Amino acid sequence: MSKSNGRFWPYAIGASITLVFSACVVTVIVTNTLPVENSDTYMMGYHEADDRANELIEAAIAFNKKYKIEYITDGLNTKSSVIKYKVTDINSNPVDNAKIKVVVTRPNNHKYDQELNNPKFENGVYTFDSIALAQEGRWDIMAKINVNDVQRFYNVKADTRAKEAYEY
Repeated sequence: MSKSNGRFWPYAIGASITLVFSACVVTVIVTNTLPVENSDTYMMGYHEADDRANELIEAAIAFNKKYKIEYITDGLNTKSSVIKYKVTDINSNPVDNAKIKVVVTRPNNHKYDQELNNPKFENGVYTFDSIALAQEGRWDIMAKINVNDVQRFYNVKADTRAKEAYEY
């Protein structure tokens, strides 16, 4: 029976340390290539959203005391989607002076973002021009609504394959 001369273990330990260090370097390189996206909640960077969280929540509460907003789009499809909102006061009277800015985006990917401004107002409904969506699947529809001195963010998840949508 031959015994090893004991030189194998130092090489194995050195190789293990080299592999772990290489894995750490690869992890850092890969994460640096991924973009940091804006927050999908408040149309701003997540640092700013975190800093202003209480202010944004208080603004939404103030808005909800005076107005109601309703997403009334018939559904999304890739060829022609028309985004619609209905803004009313607390007594269900239409509000005709709301300023609405909408961003239609894919979740966690801002490559296909479309910003919508200047909707048409008719019969209490704000209607944006028709847009084409680049892909089938889920889309986030983020709206910032300003009426007089109050504002609210209203976010909806919608899917081109199903008409259901809900606020988150």
